Amino acid sequence: MPPTDTHSHSHGSFLNRISIRRNQVISMDVNHDQELEELDLFQKHVTDRFMHLLPLIPITENDQSTQFEEETVMLLSIEWFRKLLDVYLCCESEFKAVLIIGRESSHFTKPPLDKLLPDHLDRTVKALDVCNAVTHGIELIRHWQRLAQIAVDALQQRPFVNQGHVRRAKRALNTLLTSMAVDDHKENSVNYVGKSAERMWSIGRRGGAGGGPPPSPVVNHNRRISASRSFSSCFSKSWSAAKQIQAMSTNLVAPRGGEPTGLALPVYIMSSVLVLVMWALVAAVPCQERAGLGAHFQLPRHLAWAVPMIGLQEKIGEEWKKKEKRGTAGLLAEIQGMEKVAQNLVDFADGFEFPMGTEKADEVAAQVAELAEICRKMEVGLGPLQLQVRELFHRMVRSRAEVLDLMDQVGKIATSVIY
Repeated sequence: MPPTDTHSHSHGSFLNRISIRRNQVISMDVNHDQELEELDLFQKHVTDRFMHLLPLIPITENDQSTQFEEETVMLLSIEWFRKLLDVYLCCESEFKAVLIIGRESSHFTKPPLDKLLPDHLDRTVKALDVCNAVTHGIELIRHWQRLAQIAVDALQQRPFVNQGHVRRAKRALNTLLTSMAVDDHKENSVNYVGKSAERMWSIGRRGGAGGGPPPSPVVNHNRRISASRSFSSCFSKSWSAAKQIQAMSTNLVAPRGGEPTGLALPVYIMSSVLVLVMWALVAAVPCQERAGLGAHFQLPRHLAWAVPMIGLQEKIGEEWKKKEKRGTAGLLAEIQGMEKVAQNLVDFADGFEFPMGTEKADEVAAQVAELAEICRKMEVGLGPLQLQVRELFHRMVRSRAEVLDLMDQVGKIATSVIY
């Protein structure tokens, strides 16, 4: 056997180890740089998406003003909320990609993610209840729309409106306003649909349309949904939408620097987006017990992605303060418009004399046309909005299950997570 060059062999082995280690360090640097780039992009996209939701200031120079105003969506309108839910769904998809794709599941068991991630998953469970409440609230709004449409049909009679038409319109509008005025503390959207709405359905539409309640928005129970939660679930009398939002914002604190995985910030951002979206929906749509909702959670003003969200918080908070003074049913722009016009038409009906003068007829026709346009917007927008809330519900269920599966892989599921 030839003599072995021990020195040469060990030297070569050492160089190989150095080479491997260098490659590992380079790989770690590349992965770290890629991770930072992904996090920066996520924050930038969140900022851009919420900037587009802020009310725009019309430009008054040259011919730009008209075009600018045409592109502006009214804050808190049905169309605006559809854009808000689109923003959430886009942010959620990107967040899941940043969190899961190419990520070692062991990261989820390291501080601070071992605490932050279960907290975020717990918030999604609470958000499922909020989605249920909002869905029932949208059903109530659709019944309000049907009542308003009865009044519109009665007051658009040609060639003239008589006493019978006015009585029919007044009856429908009084039922509408009475339902809107029910105190949040005493009633909830389920009771509206189950009891108060029965009186609305009994009025019906001409020609028999709207003679019965619409089908309950039930999800497919053949699919396993976390804790059997579904859109058909009812709430106990003690359930409070405001307290649910408050519970979601508990422990929602910006992470400190120096955490090892780099994922604490996107988890915090996504939790903030979730709470803001649920808070805005509850403020706009009739839900059970909303007292104290105006006290919204605080976001850090020094972070760029939070600036447009804070702007929305402040504007919606201002509207909520007005609501509490006026006692309106919700911040949805179409609800506020419907309530105002309905009251004006009831006042007209109280003092109605036949025949009407030309000036009075024109004034009433303008009010009826405004109410008809609100009904049209509701007819077109509420169905798609309700479908988006369903999609939001199912997306949260699926995403939560995917994260739990990853945590299962390392055999460490946080006991604080609710199933």
